[in-house]
Amino acid sequence: MAHPSSREEKPDKGIRRTIYEIIFEADTRPGKLFDIILLLAIIASVTAVLLESVAYFRNQYGSLLYAIEWLFTILFSIEYILRLISVKNPSRYAFSFFGLIDLLATIPSYLSLFLIGAQSLLVIRIFRLLRVFRIFKLTRYLGEASTLLYAMRASGPKITVFLGVVLAIVITMGSLMYLIEGPPNGFSSIPRSIYWAIVTITTVGYGDIAPKTVVGQFLASFLMILGYAIIAVPTGIVTVELAQALNLPMVESPCRVCGTRQHLADARFCRSCGAQISKDDVS
Repeated sequence: MAHPSSREEKPDKGIRRTIYEIIFEADTRPGKLFDIILLLAIIASVTAVLLESVAYFRNQYGSLLYAIEWLFTILFSIEYILRLISVKNPSRYAFSFFGLIDLLATIPSYLSLFLIGAQSLLVIRIFRLLRVFRIFKLTRYLGEASTLLYAMRASGPKITVFLGVVLAIVITMGSLMYLIEGPPNGFSSIPRSIYWAIVTITTVGYGDIAPKTVVGQFLASFLMILGYAIIAVPTGIVTVELAQALNLPMVESPCRVCGTRQHLADARFCRSCGAQISKDDVS
C-alpha cells in the first residue's frame, strides 16, 4: 500500500492537520526540519545498537547505551502514535510500507523485556532512512526503481526455471562427490556434499571441504568453470527484460498529487512522487 502522502490522507483542519504537515510533508520548513532530526535520531539509535554489540563498549558504557536505546524507543513510539493520529485513515498508514517499518522499529525493545537479545533487531531502524528520498527531493528516482522492479517481476518465471536447473546440478554433483570422496575426505553426507557444490558453483570457495582424489578434483574444476557461466545467466535475463521495460508504452494517467501525466501502462504508483494512481484516472 502507498505511503500516506496523498492529499486524501490529510485532515481538513485542526491540530491533526498541523501534525500531519510537520510529520508527513517535507515541503515546509518545520516538516523538513522534523525529517532531518528524525534521520539523525535513526542514525544515532542504530549506532548505539551496533556499539552495544561490541564487548568493549558494552562493558564500559553498557548502562548508557541501554538508556539511549530506550530513549529512542520511547521517542519513536510517540512519533508512531502521532502518525496514526494525524491521518484520516490510520489503518491505511499502519499497513503501508513505512507504517510497518515504523512499527518494527519500536517492537524489539519491548520484546527484549521478555526475550534476551531481541534488542539486536533494532537495526531494522536503518530502513527508516529511506525517508531521505522524500526529504531531499529524490523521488524522481522512484520511476527508475519502478522500471527495475517491473523487469525483475518479468524475469521471475525464467529465473525460477534457471534456479531449478542449478538446484538439480548441485544435488547431482553433491551426490557424485559423496560417492567419489566419501567421509574420509570430509564429504560425510550428501547434504554436506551439496553444501560444497553450492559453495563451489557460486565461486565462493570457503575451502573447509576440498576433494582429494583425481576424479573429485576434475569434477570440482568442471563445477568451478560452470559456475562462471551460471552467474552470467540471471544477469542476461534481467538485462533483456529491463531493455524491454524501457520501451514499454506510456499511458495518460495523471497523478492527483503532483500532476505527472505519463506512466507505464501497468503502473500503480506515480513515477515522480510515489503516490498511488487510481485506475479511474487512466485514459
